[in-house]
Amino acid sequence: MKKQPVVATAPEFGSLVAELRSLIRTARHTVATTVNTLQVMTNFEIGRRIVEHEQQGAERAGYGELLVQTLAEQLTEEFGRGFSKRNLEYMRRFYLDYADRLPRIAQKASAQLNTRDIPLQPSEQSVTHQNPQKPSFALSWSHYVLLLTIRNPEERSFYEIEAARSGWSVPELKRQLASALYERLALSRDAKGVRQLADEGHVIVKPEDMLKEPYVLEFLGLDEKAGYSESDLETAIIDQLEHFLLELGKGFLFEARQKRFTFDEDHFFVDLVFYNRLLRCYVIIDLKLDKLSHQDLGQMQMYVNYFDRFVKTSDENPTIGILLCKRKKEAIVELTLPDDANIHAREYQLYLPSKELLRRKLLDWVRAQETGR
Repeated sequence: MKKQPVVATAPEFGSLVAELRSLIRTARHTVATTVNTLQVMTNFEIGRRIVEHEQQGAERAGYGELLVQTLAEQLTEEFGRGFSKRNLEYMRRFYLDYADRLPRIAQKASAQLNTRDIPLQPSEQSVTHQNPQKPSFALSWSHYVLLLTIRNPEERSFYEIEAARSGWSVPELKRQLASALYERLALSRDAKGVRQLADEGHVIVKPEDMLKEPYVLEFLGLDEKAGYSESDLETAIIDQLEHFLLELGKGFLFEARQKRFTFDEDHFFVDLVFYNRLLRCYVIIDLKLDKLSHQDLGQMQMYVNYFDRFVKTSDENPTIGILLCKRKKEAIVELTLPDDANIHAREYQLYLPSKELLRRKLLDWVRAQETGR
């Protein structure tokens, strides 16, 4: 009698599938990362050689532009897309902008690529930069092309660190650029904090580190001119929760909408409740359509007190309250809240901000800091 094949039990088979799935995904991710790294290093090396060749013919007027155009025609004919005049100019700029900052990478890339028959090994793909907190070619070429459009070196460094650390896709990076994330974070910091953004990215240590001004909610699709209620705003946020979490920043987990608690037989409702795992505390948000009043601030203080006394555990940090409003009055906030209050009023807007306006504000702020005014 022919023996029947032994079939794995359901739990054993499921475990095998999970292991194989993880193995395949890891392999594909490694391949993609290797290809991206090799492409970026190759483009860096192309840019280096173009610049060095240009310098040899520097006395000839227009030589650089003619060189790039001629190279683009010949390389495109031989290798196809990816070597247009515009792309070669990006490679040239990439080398010029990154050569001084990443000398060891340049040296390593040249050494590897000069050996034509030897591919880059995984151990050679990530060369430690002198500042270990900065990524070393950790992004794709498409990311770097977008980063090259940023003229301010500090701003570019910030977005490069954040894109690598947070795993932003190119569309996500575009959105953060369009929403002027760097300027909005910088305007809520002191001079040391602004320098830290460029050197270390967005590091959250204290509650103030997570705040922005304003919060940009253009992804909600609400018309600024049309009438909408607080309930409409809240529903739109829930419908676009993934985008809202990205706008809030790092470490946020959503817990509840219209969280009810009862105190002295009265019922109260908090619009949105989040938990921040980096700060290890609750973050409660109340939405306000009109300008902020002292009653709104007093109500939020009660909400924060309730969470601190009855919800958070002894090993968690104090609750943070955020009043998200269309208009706030600094004088009302300062007169109503004590200096050590863990409550913050922030404005929101339903359209992308003017980067130029925010940059001018940041420049004025920096000048005021430097002059001590």
